[in-house]
Amino acid sequence: MRETTWNGEQPQNGRASRGYLEAKGFWAWAYTLDHKRIGVMYLYTTLFFFLAGGVFALLIRIKLMFPGQHLFTNQTYNVLFTMHGALMIFLFVIPAIPSGLGNFFIPLHIGARDVAFPRINLMSYWVFVAGIVVILFSLVRPMDTGWTFYTPYSARTAADVTTLSFGIFLIGMSSILTGLNFLVTIHKLRAPGMTWHRMPLFIWSMYATSIIQVLATPVVGITFLLLAMERVLGVGFFDPAKGGDPILFQHFFWFYSHPVVYVMILPAMGIISEIVPAFSRKPIFGYKAIAYSSLAIAVFGFFVWGHHMFVTGMSGTAAILFSLLTYSVAIPTAIKVFNWIATMYRGSITFESPMLYALTFIFLFVIGGLTGMYLGALGADIHVHDTYFIVAHFHYTMVGGTVMGLLAGLHYWFPKMTGRMLSEKMGRPAWLLIFIGFNVTFFTQFILGFEGMPRRYAEYPAQYQALNILSTVGSWILATGILIMFANFVRGLFRGALAPPNPWKALSLEWETGSPPPTENFEEIPTVADWPYGYAGRQT
Repeated sequence: MRETTWNGEQPQNGRASRGYLEAKGFWAWAYTLDHKRIGVMYLYTTLFFFLAGGVFALLIRIKLMFPGQHLFTNQTYNVLFTMHGALMIFLFVIPAIPSGLGNFFIPLHIGARDVAFPRINLMSYWVFVAGIVVILFSLVRPMDTGWTFYTPYSARTAADVTTLSFGIFLIGMSSILTGLNFLVTIHKLRAPGMTWHRMPLFIWSMYATSIIQVLATPVVGITFLLLAMERVLGVGFFDPAKGGDPILFQHFFWFYSHPVVYVMILPAMGIISEIVPAFSRKPIFGYKAIAYSSLAIAVFGFFVWGHHMFVTGMSGTAAILFSLLTYSVAIPTAIKVFNWIATMYRGSITFESPMLYALTFIFLFVIGGLTGMYLGALGADIHVHDTYFIVAHFHYTMVGGTVMGLLAGLHYWFPKMTGRMLSEKMGRPAWLLIFIGFNVTFFTQFILGFEGMPRRYAEYPAQYQALNILSTVGSWILATGILIMFANFVRGLFRGALAPPNPWKALSLEWETGSPPPTENFEEIPTVADWPYGYAGRQT
């Protein structure tokens, strides 16, 4: 693969090239067709809701320090944990990497000028924003259903579930448009010489993610449309009082919501597959296995939704089949983990912030994945169902996995996106606090779950108080680390050292253009002659 070298000279006058950031003013961004600016807008939007959802989480943890109605009422607690889950899932974790980093880097990774359909790309962002506005409007009557919106309660509550359903419908439409755009872009706009087996593994993961977005998202959109029709027109889809079946809602919801777990985690896995070889100075081990395991995960993900419903009364045969399928999806996931570890074996590893977050991803996601195996076993799942064990498992996979992957990607690509370097003196302490705080917060909840503390409850027996206090203290440590990290981002934007085009000496195509990239990405479309992981014999 062609490599652009940097001669060590800073831009004249000590100023970084502005590249795609030259555009100024609201309308220059609001009407932009540049995939990089659209990706940045997605990132700013989703990170805002990450902070908002985090504030709700801290309030929940403060409430759970002590039994009893202190600070706020139990009904307010119901609203807070509903909004925490809904904001984090629908407005942050699902769109952050695919729509944010994916929009920014897919064309750069494959040597393209832009995505296949720039206008649809812009429309998808504003449809996403419209969905956010509708969801926020629904909060006039605060939501208390939990983020899963289970019927029959969501069909009867006074909360404005109908408006919220329309907001989620719009966000789903945005996700479908983004997935279609990425599929066509990857198929049609790869640079000359970029065969399928020369694509970066981030592109493989985004390709698999886009398939899920296109095939699974319509299901949840239709589900919420049916729920809205039931509330407005009185049609009995899910409410047993009207002849409906509440279990049908769960089937529809989880048929989407388990595949969407891989919309969250597969892009993060792609980021790790880029960072590990770059900071190990070794070619990726098992390229084809990692690439095809992404597709395997996308396929298997459509067949395991029933493991969320073992306690609903499904037949023994169905439960056994869903249990076996749940174990099967662990195989392609384990392939990735073993190949990342093999890549690092005897490598010249350096421990800058991107690599620290990548290693954290592997450590935490392995814990999340292994505890998921407990939930695939029928007896164990029935014991810990709807306990804090589920909360801990979910956060080890979604935060320990997806969010750590996002943070790894932000630290890795920050110089490319902004033309500025982040401070390692701030980055490493922030990482350490996040790592410690996360484990203190959520590993404690595994113990609470095994001891039988149910999730979602505002009250609990006094025997659980000590561990709840410990979990809350961990959340404060975690929040401190996140605040330092964001302070580092802000400092980097305005005062960071000027970034060379390729500060990590990586080999994929995005590092062959300026930092930040020009509007057209490349002066000329590059020709690809090799895969992007040929680190053997290269000096750091």
